[in-house]
Amino acid sequence: MSSTSRAHSPPTPPGSDDDQSRVAKRVKLAEEDDSKEDKVHVPVASTSTLPYGTGLHLAPMVRIGTLPTRLLSLEYGAELVWGPEIVDKAIIGTNRVIDEQTGTIQYLKNNRSIWECHPLEKERLIFQLGSADPDLAVQAALLVQDDVAGIGLNCGCPKPFSISGGMGAALLKVPDKLCEILRRLVSSTKVPIDVKIRLLPSQPDTLTLVSRLIGTGVSNLTVHCRTQDMRSSEPALLHRLREIVDLVKKERPGLPVVANGDCFAEKDRERIMEITGVSSIMIARGAEMNPSCFNPSGMEDPSTVIIPQLLKVALATSNNFQNTKYILNSMNLTSSPSPAPKDRRAEIKQKLNKAKTYGDALEIFGLKEEEVKKESLESLVPRWVERRKGIQGVVLEANGEVSEV
Repeated sequence: MSSTSRAHSPPTPPGSDDDQSRVAKRVKLAEEDDSKEDKVHVPVASTSTLPYGTGLHLAPMVRIGTLPTRLLSLEYGAELVWGPEIVDKAIIGTNRVIDEQTGTIQYLKNNRSIWECHPLEKERLIFQLGSADPDLAVQAALLVQDDVAGIGLNCGCPKPFSISGGMGAALLKVPDKLCEILRRLVSSTKVPIDVKIRLLPSQPDTLTLVSRLIGTGVSNLTVHCRTQDMRSSEPALLHRLREIVDLVKKERPGLPVVANGDCFAEKDRERIMEITGVSSIMIARGAEMNPSCFNPSGMEDPSTVIIPQLLKVALATSNNFQNTKYILNSMNLTSSPSPAPKDRRAEIKQKLNKAKTYGDALEIFGLKEEEVKKESLESLVPRWVERRKGIQGVVLEANGEVSEV
């Protein structure tokens, strides 16, 4: 197993408490819209066979959305999986290295892994980019585009590590720069580009911004139905999304709009679709609690199924153990119809906290590291492997190639 250290995205401290009225005043959208530059000329976006507008997707999540979570999400039915936000300056200057033992692709800098992916997820993987500069955004995108199915620009993160550099939700206050980054990405890359935003305090300002964004040639728009200052504990403003969906249908028919906010599992899909008018939804906290939340037949028990399965996938991909441990400790052990007994759940939590190696963690579930290492990655996600065969056929057909899968 690789000993290379991993440098995943920063922790997520609480968001800022700026007054919403001050935020609204700084957003000078109305006067900027007079040029109508984005509405007049829509760049030709990359041909996309990606199902942005179908089903449930894994949202980009700091430290949670690494390779093991993405593969398990695909195994349980996620259509697309977004990785954690990676800042442009972090990925630029990395060396792409393939771990010969696991097949994992590592982007290394100073002997640290900045980002990792695997060919097994490529057809449904979206690289989530953090950037506040068009030139740097393009450099970063060109570096990773051959290993992913699409690239998303993060314009919704409200955390200080993102907005302090002018990235994330800070981009919503400078729409000229935001639109220029998107136009440059669309024109410079060969993969679809998507953008993820938050609501602005004012609905008219939000609609004005959306109208500009969809004029840049992006292949998808995701809307987190909270404002920058709202906490995840506050109910998402899902009712505001329908007007956005209607606007997009009018100005760019066929462009997918994905809802994000307060969808925890498959069972929430119909309710949110009815409120918002979308056909696809992105899940964050639900997947953090239990990656089988995408399963149409219901969630599996973390204690007996998901945690052992994720440990195996993490070991097979040589994922950094501390990151794996963080993912496991974030799970909700009661998030299934038939959770393990309370005493067993407490025992698992206690032993996981003490575990220092994969061997220690696997032993909690009666598994031996030497035996687990004999299992191939493909055997650990069989449903995704089978589904992927059909996806590969569609991609080959779209490219005018003959499929033999």
